[in-house]
Amino acid sequence: MKVKLLLNDGEPKADPAVLTTAVKKAGMTVGGRRADVGLVLGGDGLFGACGRSEDMPLLFVGVRSKGATGSKALMAAAYLDDLSAALQAVAEGRYSVEEHGRLEVRRNGKRLGEVFTDVYLQRGSDSNCIRYRVKVSSDGGEFEDAAIGDGVVVTTSAGSTGYYSYPDREDGEKMRFDSYSAVPKDGVGICHITPTYTERLGTGEHPFRYVIPWRSRVELRITRDADARLYGVTGRRKGIGVKMRDVVTILPSSGTTKVVVLKA
Repeated sequence: MKVKLLLNDGEPKADPAVLTTAVKKAGMTVGGRRADVGLVLGGDGLFGACGRSEDMPLLFVGVRSKGATGSKALMAAAYLDDLSAALQAVAEGRYSVEEHGRLEVRRNGKRLGEVFTDVYLQRGSDSNCIRYRVKVSSDGGEFEDAAIGDGVVVTTSAGSTGYYSYPDREDGEKMRFDSYSAVPKDGVGICHITPTYTERLGTGEHPFRYVIPWRSRVELRITRDADARLYGVTGRRKGIGVKMRDVVTILPSSGTTKVVVLKA
């Protein structure tokens, strides 16, 4: 079995030579071409980036952080200190592969890429709140939200512990960091980020967070000129700019992310 090492550029969280030795000790080889499994060593950011671009089954391995705000690696199947046992399980076939649907993101009809976890339209550094609309079309009909706030996140079940779950973490004046809401695999979660105002047009309702069917089509537009940016579909820190009259479309992709799940 061939394993491809997928690490952070510039500052990997472990020495590639050490990882190569661990892979070989488990009776496997290291290589990039036609690899059977991708070993992703890092945090949820790297997991999400590899999840939207790699087609091979991915074994997510996290690194326990000593810092209070270090990587939490919530999607990790194993941690670096358990790497030998995890690799041995893979070598012996003691794992299964789960397939997760991806979302395709377009701007004005042009494909920008896919996301495994989430994509979000958010204000940039030069804006306060942004004004935007969220239009959802599905077999069950169509509706549209108008909102003022920091932005909106559209998430798969793999990304639901991030922005989508921030309301669950509020506990009076404290924070429950381990509380979150799960999005089902056959659904897509939508959550307005710290909104000042929302309205479901034509109903008088004021939605905050909800789940729509997987086969839905989502359109995002800003309704007043602002520094608005699209994040999650690119590695660029400044995201992708979204202007007035731009239409961002999010819909199910034909691509999937294959995640390795270790058996006990």
